[in-house]
Amino acid sequence: MTNQLIAYHDDPSVKDAIMAQLAEHRKADEIVQGQYWENGKGCAVGCTIHGDNHMEYERRFGIPVMLARLEDRIFEGLPNDKAQKWPERFMGAIKPGADLSLVGWKFQWWLLTDPKVNPGIQHPLVAEAVKLCADALYPLTKGKPVDVEAAESAKSAARSAAESAARSAWSARSAAESAAWSAAESAAESAAESAARSAARSAWSAAYVRMSDKLVRLLRAA
Repeated sequence: MTNQLIAYHDDPSVKDAIMAQLAEHRKADEIVQGQYWENGKGCAVGCTIHGDNHMEYERRFGIPVMLARLEDRIFEGLPNDKAQKWPERFMGAIKPGADLSLVGWKFQWWLLTDPKVNPGIQHPLVAEAVKLCADALYPLTKGKPVDVEAAESAKSAARSAAESAARSAWSARSAAESAAWSAAESAAESAAESAARSAARSAWSAAYVRMSDKLVRLLRAA
C-alpha cells in the first residue's frame, strides 16, 4: 500500500525517545487537561509534540491522525490520576513496525456496538440507526471499502433518529421544567440535581476509563 504508515517508522529508538520525554513531563507535573501546549505544560498531545497539530503524529511517529485525536479526546475525559498516565500508556502500547491503520475503525465500531460503554445505543429512538451505522462501518475494520449504498442508508437513518431524539429531548426538557416549577421543596430539588450531576460525572469518567482500556488493547494487538 502506498504511503502506508508504520508505527515509530519501525525504529525502537523513536519510541524510546518519546517515552522518556513523556515520563519527564509526568514527573514534573506538566501533563494537564484543558490546554495543548502553553508555558511548558500541556495535554497528552501537547506533551507529545509540544504543539497542537495532530498530523504531526503521522510524520514523527507513523501513527494515524485518527488515533492522535482519539488519544486527545480520551485524555480529556479521564479522571486526573489516570489522565496523568495516559500519554505513556497510549504510546507505550504501540509496537515499532506495527500497522495501525485498522485500529481507529475497530475502536469506532466497538463504540457503536458495546452497550457497556455506550448504553445509549440501545434506546428505541436510535437503536436501528446505530446498528445500520455500525454495519456500514464494519468493512473498514477489515481493511475493505465501505458499501456506499449501505452508508447512505445509515446516514439517512441517523439523521432521522437524531431529529426524533431532539424532539423527544425537547419534550422531556419542557416536562422537567414544568415539574421543577411546581415543586414545593427547592432545597430537595437542589440536592437531587447535585446528586444527579455527581452520578453523571462518575458514569462519564467510568466510560472514558473503559474506552482507554479498549484502545490500549487494540493498539497492543495491532
